[in-house]
Amino acid sequence: MRIPHTPRLSCGLLLLGCFLPPAAFGATDPIAEVGKTASEWVKTRAETVRLEKDWEQDRVMLESTVTALKERAVRLQESRDHLLASTAEGRAELASFEAKLAEAKQALASSEQRLRALTERVQQLRPRLPPRLAEALEMSYRSLDSKELSPGERMQLVMIVLNRCAQFNLDITHGEEVLTLPGEPAAKSVEVIYWGLSHGYALDRAGAKVWLGAPGPEGWRWEPIAGAAPAVVELLAVRRDEADPRLIRVPAKLDAAR
Repeated sequence: MRIPHTPRLSCGLLLLGCFLPPAAFGATDPIAEVGKTASEWVKTRAETVRLEKDWEQDRVMLESTVTALKERAVRLQESRDHLLASTAEGRAELASFEAKLAEAKQALASSEQRLRALTERVQQLRPRLPPRLAEALEMSYRSLDSKELSPGERMQLVMIVLNRCAQFNLDITHGEEVLTLPGEPAAKSVEVIYWGLSHGYALDRAGAKVWLGAPGPEGWRWEPIAGAAPAVVELLAVRRDEADPRLIRVPAKLDAAR
């Protein structure tokens, strides 16, 4: 009996198919895929557990930190309230001092402005002063011209000028001066006597001439007075205690414009 040839070939092909790898047929191994997925899940789970443990530790520390910060904030707020309460009186005094300081600064600025105005008036007074007094105040007026004076120094100089003027105005002053007089070719030495700041007389005894001096619109001025020499000579004698006191008529001039 003869065995057919075809079935033996079929069995060989079947055995060959059993020993070929799955990739030869273009299919994926499900067991390998499941193993890979399980490995990734295990890693993910381990990382999740680690993160949860870290978070638990950090959460405890953060909660304690938040609690400490809240307690510190409460203490700081209490300290602030205590500080505000304890310094309330001091802050009120400081506000009062600041208000007084502002008033003082305003008063000082007003005083300085009045002082500048007074200085200008004193300087304008200089040409109208009797020559004897103007010469005595020369240094004070020069100092007043300085731009570097402090308000205190300026006030002191102004008071010096005003006090000297007031003192001069309350007295009768006599002596000798070198004056440039109208009608004379040059300055000459003459005898003078002043009635305060109002007027004065200059006597040229040798020439028997008299000049009446008084402040004018442009400053102190001298005017010749004819025939007044004998009266002024007697006036000076009484002033020097060289003659008995008596009434002496001397010429005067009233200027309504002054």
